[in-house]
Amino acid sequence: MQQIVECVPNFSDGRNPQVYNGIADAIRSVRGTHVLNVSADPDHNRTVITFVGDLEAVEEGAFRAIAFAAKHINLDHHTGEHPRIGATDVFPFIPVKGATIADCVALANRVGKRVGNELGIAIYLYGDAAKRPSRKKLSTIRKGQYELWKQEVATNPDRQPDYGPAEPKTWGATVIGVRPFLIAYNIYLNSDNVEIADQIARDVRFIGGGLRNVQAKGFLVDGQAQVSMNLQNFEKTPIYRVQEMVRREAARYGLAIAKAELVGLTPQKAFMDTAKWYLQMEGMEDNQVLEYKLQEEADKDIALTEFVDATAAKTPTPGGGSVAALAGALAAALAQMVAGLTAGRKKYTAVDGDARAILAEASQLRQDLTAAIDEDAAAFEQVMAVWRDKSLAETAKAKAIEQATIGAGEVPLRVARLSRDAAKLAGKMAEIGNANAVTDGAAGAIMAHAAVQAAGLNVKINAVSLQNQDLALAWTQEVDALEAETAVLVQIAKEIAAKRGGF
Repeated sequence: MQQIVECVPNFSDGRNPQVYNGIADAIRSVRGTHVLNVSADPDHNRTVITFVGDLEAVEEGAFRAIAFAAKHINLDHHTGEHPRIGATDVFPFIPVKGATIADCVALANRVGKRVGNELGIAIYLYGDAAKRPSRKKLSTIRKGQYELWKQEVATNPDRQPDYGPAEPKTWGATVIGVRPFLIAYNIYLNSDNVEIADQIARDVRFIGGGLRNVQAKGFLVDGQAQVSMNLQNFEKTPIYRVQEMVRREAARYGLAIAKAELVGLTPQKAFMDTAKWYLQMEGMEDNQVLEYKLQEEADKDIALTEFVDATAAKTPTPGGGSVAALAGALAAALAQMVAGLTAGRKKYTAVDGDARAILAEASQLRQDLTAAIDEDAAAFEQVMAVWRDKSLAETAKAKAIEQATIGAGEVPLRVARLSRDAAKLAGKMAEIGNANAVTDGAAGAIMAHAAVQAAGLNVKINAVSLQNQDLALAWTQEVDALEAETAVLVQIAKEIAAKRGGF
């Protein structure tokens, strides 16, 4: 599965289109990145760029963006409403699809190390990537902004960067991190009194005793008082709750909300939750919205197409091992389907208990085999990574290769075992299940046999490379036994289908 990451970097220029559009173009120059939004704010003198891509594309896009900003933005000449410490001020990575927080933390470290070494920029890690507890919060790292940082970075141990030189440079420092989705949300008041906006911000933000996951500050923008906010976790502190608290606090001063503003992008769920709350439609499901339902159906097709296309591509993964796991997952899915068509039916009361047990077991097998699709690809890539690693001594490398090869063999061996189990369940459902789905049960057994055979080939090819010949022999013998056992199960399932189906 492709690992998609979102990036929402903030750059300290919102007034020069050549600069902020140049940064966006630097990101676009990397194949596989998609710039979704460029939001330039001249008052804050700051631009927020939102882009997405897979891990590799995002890593290169981040490096090129930071390099461009460092070359074209001089913090000694920068002024603006928003706090900042660097030309590329903050660069958060946010897992979106197929990627985890841990994946993004590793990504943040790779980018930070490269930027520090190759560009000479001081890098601090924050959020889930923080190396020090004191650097978890962005505001702590940015305290005193660029002006204080350049005075202290070379002499204050607390300012020692995680990567890069501890030297004051005109491009400042860059803070790289990992966090959940953050919504930049501003509310304007029907007033030009910035002091009231700032007081409301102090009341609303968590540090002032307000709402958790909310950062806020008051500004004067185009002659209108603005409560500028970062909503750090919209699921725990939803937009509607923030909106109502600002409305209530503004009313204390005889003011009202004039308008609200979204900076950058936001998940649709944030506004769906808000719509449900205001309309008091608590029981409403997202798939009752036409566009959601259509997207849900489209995603099913896209996921399958992406896997088939990825398999067809000129890359070693996903390969036969992943396809074997998919075949096993489909076998378990067919067993689960037939069990679902049997359980609870009056005609099949006598086998209801068995059908329900198989329904649960097949569901778990399907999930385990689906997970093995990515696990197989990851295990193979680990073997390749060890082979490419030139830093390991000969003895250490041989040991690492052996361990990686064992891992690459154990995944398809587990797939073969699970697929054999799926064949048993599918065959049993062909025997006792809904007569209208008897061929589906037999088809599940056939798919499981294909999975065992394909997975077995991957086990054997890895066994050839093992130094541990006892383990290699044990693998080969077990795979042969699994293949023979599943072949018998398939033959029985086909005979039962023919008998019950009358052909």
